[in-house]
Amino acid sequence: MTTSSGEPGRGEPRIPTIDLEPWLSGGPAARAAVARTVDRALRTAGFLLVTGHGVDPSLRTRLRASARAFFVLPASVKEPYAAKVGGRGWLGPGAEANGYAEGTKTPPDLKESLTFATERPFDDPSVNAEWYEPNVWPPEASGLRALCSAYLARMEKLTDQLLTLLGEALGERPDFFTRHMSHPTYGFNINWYPGTEVVGEPQPGQFRIGPHTDFGTVTVLDRQAGKGGLQVFTDEDGWQDAPYDPDAFTVNIGDLMARWTGDRWRSGRHRVLPPPADAPAEELMSLVYFGECTPGTLVESVPAPVGRVAYEPVDSHTYLRAKLDSITLG
Repeated sequence: MTTSSGEPGRGEPRIPTIDLEPWLSGGPAARAAVARTVDRALRTAGFLLVTGHGVDPSLRTRLRASARAFFVLPASVKEPYAAKVGGRGWLGPGAEANGYAEGTKTPPDLKESLTFATERPFDDPSVNAEWYEPNVWPPEASGLRALCSAYLARMEKLTDQLLTLLGEALGERPDFFTRHMSHPTYGFNINWYPGTEVVGEPQPGQFRIGPHTDFGTVTVLDRQAGKGGLQVFTDEDGWQDAPYDPDAFTVNIGDLMARWTGDRWRSGRHRVLPPPADAPAEELMSLVYFGECTPGTLVESVPAPVGRVAYEPVDSHTYLRAKLDSITLG
């Protein structure tokens, strides 16, 4: 049941679980039902759980193990791989504060990251200069390159499937979004959230990741459950722990998708809590794939009755660069 505004009715989850199987192999009625559920969820929280994706769980386990072998090394060993936010390599402690993206000056986020992006250079030298450089593969992380390549191939396929679903959920043609993703920059972060023995006691207002919305189109997150884990904000419920299913990916839309839909869908605001006082040694790791557009894509709001012309058209990567710069410290 839904309300007249299209929002969930009483007892209906704001963050539902979507099984992709009926979407990928079902008939018109099954596909339409999935699309309606997606539309409702993205109008409230901007988040979904997605099952039926076909990604081997052992691949995620092996990728975490390889990355962890790097993260636990001394800082002096990791420093040669240091990168800036939006670059490729290691983001060490103090590199970023995501709360700055929404104008909140928080202490640095309590995490480290390995960050990667497309391995396909662009034809335009000016685009290459800003958005392409070789990925960094620390030899201390055995097998990381092969594991990332396999995982990223699955993420690209899954993101295309999700964006096709979103096109139909919006009432548009199936390639409404995917036609702008023929050569995306994308981003892939492996985020390590160690305990207080590594990061120290959290400062007031300090998080593993500060409150923010993502910047791009679709984020596909493989996360671990924890007391210092992901929380999602809605106007109705405030901050709540995100639902968790070990078999599911957590999917949320970002700012550019919200702008594209004329704010019909909301960019999912979220944060990752600091290490909890009653479990200070808790360690979590997230695999975060950021779906992006082909550079030069013009994002224009869909007009009424689907959405509304809420924003001036914006170049996707001009917007992304400004947001990445806003969270960069130092």
